[in-house]
Amino acid sequence: MAAPRPRPSALGGKRGRAAEGCAMGEAEGEERLLLTQRLKAAVHYTVGCLCQDAAEDKDIQFSKQTIAAISEITFRQCENFARDLEMFARHAKRSTVTTEDVKLLARRSNSLLKYITQKSEEITASNMEQKKKKKSSAVKGGRSSGEKEAAVTESEDSDVA
Repeated sequence: MAAPRPRPSALGGKRGRAAEGCAMGEAEGEERLLLTQRLKAAVHYTVGCLCQDAAEDKDIQFSKQTIAAISEITFRQCENFARDLEMFARHAKRSTVTTEDVKLLARRSNSLLKYITQKSEEITASNMEQKKKKKSSAVKGGRSSGEKEAAVTESEDSDVA
């Protein structure tokens, strides 16, 4: 009969920490795999719905293999987009992907670039309007921005209690 293996915490020193780190790495890997599977399933479902809509509109049929192939290609392309966006931000010495990165990604498709630029401008205009409304309501209320923040914090605290 073999001797029982010591627990990682009982190993002590670097070896124990390495074993614990490995276990954490495995848990993170499993979680990442589960999230990837869920995302792939969501993409597959969405592609299936889109194919069903197209089939009804055009009076055609899509095989399960075709839907699976479109789903896989779509997922892989999204992975490539994500890597490209991350590289664009990293090249600009940023840790956040911006709309400029998305525009750079879409530069090869004029219609997509035009659409993204239009939506970006709409969002920017909407954000400016909201900031103006907040500023004018703060002035009308007679409170400075610091006083307003304190009042908001107080009301949030009372909501929690």
